[in-house]
Amino acid sequence: MAEELHFGRAAARLYIAQPSLSHQIRKLEEALGTPLFVRSSRSVQLTAAGRTLAREAPEALAALERAVQRTRLSGAGITATIRLGYTPVTGLGTLTALLDALREDHPDFVVDARELFSAEIPERLRAGELDVGLALSPPPLDGVKSELLREEPVTAVLSARHRLAGAARIPVKALREETLLLFARRLAPAYYDTIIAACQEAGFSPTICAFDEPPVSATLARLSSGREVSLAPASFAEHAAKTSPGTVVREVVDPSIPAELSVLWPANDPSPAIAHVVDTARRCAERNEWLRHPVA
Repeated sequence: MAEELHFGRAAARLYIAQPSLSHQIRKLEEALGTPLFVRSSRSVQLTAAGRTLAREAPEALAALERAVQRTRLSGAGITATIRLGYTPVTGLGTLTALLDALREDHPDFVVDARELFSAEIPERLRAGELDVGLALSPPPLDGVKSELLREEPVTAVLSARHRLAGAARIPVKALREETLLLFARRLAPAYYDTIIAACQEAGFSPTICAFDEPPVSATLARLSSGREVSLAPASFAEHAAKTSPGTVVREVVDPSIPAELSVLWPANDPSPAIAHVVDTARRCAERNEWLRHPVA
């Protein structure tokens, strides 16, 4: 009515009869104790009180709608806060895509994202400290469910001045004389073992420099010096190289090394919120074609 300033047009827009609209406005004015419109035979105008209500009402109604939605979620046993643990290599692509999908699917969810190493995430889930996790080749643990979310190759990140930087593809055997920067095994044991197995398949045991810090802050400066090589999932490696001038990414072959990222959640937690997040993660993986062999 405040937009139309015409009872007939406003009633038609609201799909109600004009007498009903007039009656509702009179009831509202009685409840507020002040007129909202100045009516004449030729026009309808807002009073000062009417202009104030027209200005304030949309925000108040939106806040009421949010409160109603949160109340319904609470009544259904759905918490609005999700404690999400993620490994550093997911923070540059997979996590961002999932958070965007969650904002689209569940705008009332608040995500408390915590950076952890892959080996920590299952334990935190079982201890009730997390609701959902994103981990690289996570170790199996009773009481924790997991599902493959993303498959991609491991690639090499190295200085543009490195002797191997001129090759478009680096065979694993070419890393025989190199020092590899990797997570300490205790932080991502399955991923670490995958790298070691690929090197042994190529006929050598690699020289490893293990670190306990997130890779962006701990390795890129060292890589730019040209003396070491880091092996990381392709999505992480490409983003990391873009943020560090002087480093490049090269495909690793013979054999290619798989990187597998999984979504994890407590096996015995009936929370509908967790189920919603896992379902969103599945749809996100399908939409972005993260799986070479999608889960049925």
